[in-house]
Amino acid sequence: MKVLGIVVEYNPFHNGHKYHIEKSLEATGCDYTVAVMSGNFVQRGEPAIINKWARTKMALLSGVDLVIEIPSVYAVSSAEFFAYGAVKLLESIGIVDYLCFGSEEGDLSNLISIADILIDEDMLYKEQLKTFLKSGLSFPAARASALSKCFNFSGKFNIEHLLRSSNNILAIEYIKALKRIDSKITPYTIKRLSNNYKDKELSGNISSATAIRGHIKETYNQLDNSHIFELEQFKNSLSPISISILEDEFKSGRGPVFPELFENIILANLRQYGLQDIEQLQDVSEGLENRIKYSAENAGDYGTLIEMLCAKRYPKTRIQRILFYSMTGLNKNIFRAFDGPAYIRVLGFNSKGRKLLSKILKHSSLPLITKASAIDKSISNPMKDMFRLENLATDLYVLAYHDKAQRMAGQEYRNNIVLV
Repeated sequence: MKVLGIVVEYNPFHNGHKYHIEKSLEATGCDYTVAVMSGNFVQRGEPAIINKWARTKMALLSGVDLVIEIPSVYAVSSAEFFAYGAVKLLESIGIVDYLCFGSEEGDLSNLISIADILIDEDMLYKEQLKTFLKSGLSFPAARASALSKCFNFSGKFNIEHLLRSSNNILAIEYIKALKRIDSKITPYTIKRLSNNYKDKELSGNISSATAIRGHIKETYNQLDNSHIFELEQFKNSLSPISISILEDEFKSGRGPVFPELFENIILANLRQYGLQDIEQLQDVSEGLENRIKYSAENAGDYGTLIEMLCAKRYPKTRIQRILFYSMTGLNKNIFRAFDGPAYIRVLGFNSKGRKLLSKILKHSSLPLITKASAIDKSISNPMKDMFRLENLATDLYVLAYHDKAQRMAGQEYRNNIVLV
């Protein structure tokens, strides 16, 4: 019995994700698939277009056997902490043999060689990184420039080009995390086909999740959204299962959920925060709190706020994550109190997944949670603190539902595990 682990968002599940599962199983010879998945907010600091229970159902009907949630503390975080949280979660399960991830590079040895350098971080590299950061570059750009300056990659690959691709960056962080915790899980990468995740145009059978969400946003009409699903290219990019679940969620008034729907909450919070409160939010540094405070007091909507805050040094993803932290109050002290996920939260499983759960109960290093109420009864403060943030994130997320009758709090307790 071999178990494949994958790290996912499925925002939403599309044909590229199906290809990744199939190729991963084929390459590793695994019999079971465990997905650790982001909850209602995802790594780029945005809300998922539909809630985590609907996305869990998509996964279980499309080749995944068991879905476990990445706590939002790590799910909405930098690539390094996102990867660390996901890998530690897979390690804690105690039964995963392979971690398979997509990358634009497709050559695992090249990714490993970069990961090894970044783990060691010799003095020359650190000095160069500081220099490039002081010049105004964002951290990803400064890191690529520092690596290029310090190490000779000629004849192997273009380091700056490689580190321009988000999935390559995540792949390197997965490898770093596996090495840091001395995991026995074997990494494997599948080369991504065609579209980059940032591509905004629907194309062929595999379109990026960004393009799919963009199409939904452009065509959505709250009174009659059926035309969203009529475009042939859209139907080609998604399985009938995904389309059916999306359509059902939209008709039920639980989506689509977009970042702009939280603009009043974000602006209200930031306007009442003092500079010290903003400075304490995770990822705020270098005097960014002043820029945030000024922008929040002068912007009238989410788009303007983002436009005012983004700069070469402050990429959009970092800004969006900080705006999420401003809603949940996730500050540096809270974040530092955690060292990886505090529990294994099951979102859903199929008949094969049920067998995995019995094995996890015997081998896991963390409590296995199938009911949110079990966390309330725990004596573990890290568990309670981590879930408190999760519960708050969901209470905020549902405020963006189009059907106001479904915006009640406490849905972490009301929604059952998804069984397929």
